[in-house]
Amino acid sequence: MEESLSALELKTLIDQTYKIEEEYVSLRASYNHLQDTIEQVIEFLPNAIWIVEGDGTVFLENSQANTLSKLFETLRWDEQDYEVNFQERSYLIKSVHHNEKYLLSATDITDQKRKENLATMGQMAAHLSHEIRNPVGAIALLTSTLLKRVIPENRPIVTEIQKSLYRIERIIKATLMFSKGISVQKTSLRWKNIESELLGAIEYYSYSKEIIFEFPVDDFELDGDLDLLVMLFSNFIFNAIDAIELDENESGNIVLSHNKSASFHYFDIVDSGIAIVDKKGLFEAFKSTKERGNGLGLVLSREIARAHSGDIIFEDSNGEKKFSIVLS
Repeated sequence: MEESLSALELKTLIDQTYKIEEEYVSLRASYNHLQDTIEQVIEFLPNAIWIVEGDGTVFLENSQANTLSKLFETLRWDEQDYEVNFQERSYLIKSVHHNEKYLLSATDITDQKRKENLATMGQMAAHLSHEIRNPVGAIALLTSTLLKRVIPENRPIVTEIQKSLYRIERIIKATLMFSKGISVQKTSLRWKNIESELLGAIEYYSYSKEIIFEFPVDDFELDGDLDLLVMLFSNFIFNAIDAIELDENESGNIVLSHNKSASFHYFDIVDSGIAIVDKKGLFEAFKSTKERGNGLGLVLSREIARAHSGDIIFEDSNGEKKFSIVLS
């Protein structure tokens, strides 16, 4: 009877052992599934995530964190929220301590800070532009009066003053437009109206070399805002003039051509001036490699083109730089 009971107890013990083993396997599978889920979650997050042991060993990290291993080496775990600059980017760092592990995250806030800085710079520039506009207007009025009375030998001096004032007025206008935004008032236009305004603007722009300007021969109709389109095209023409002025040749040429499809007007502008150095920063506000540039010309030109349901495309191949302007 005792042997029979011992056999039963042994069987029960074996069954319980199997059951415990099954529960352990199930629990282990659940743990692995949970860990996989955690890994998938942190991989899905847009910021870099590190889970670190107390001794500094990385327990878990996502692919974003893997690309920022050098940044991880500079992080301070004792601070919860702070910003760091790393390889020309700005990151917001957050640190949390839980169960003898640290959770560290790095969020790229470069674009956000750039927008905040641009907004601040735009407000400051708009304020300065308002303050400058009145005295510049007064000087322009007095210069026009002076031009009528000055002796012929001094007329070129007064003319240069007027050209400098014209450049200041363009900067003021561009700055105020950047801070307020683009507002389009479309009307039916002829290309020759735009060309006439461009030729007048070129006369007020200072340059020393002999430059040949080629504009579309045909006159054609398009819908748009005259003032804005004149600003758009003049920005590219003035940039081309500046590029030619810096070129080693004593003369240059600027060609503005036109083609039309059923829905769009296509303008290409090519010049013989120097190449563009910083192609990445072309359309970045307040960033210019030119000595007399304010970094707003191309930014506003693109906004004007997009306000006319178009865009601007830059191409640089075989040593020739070309801007394509698309307008609806």
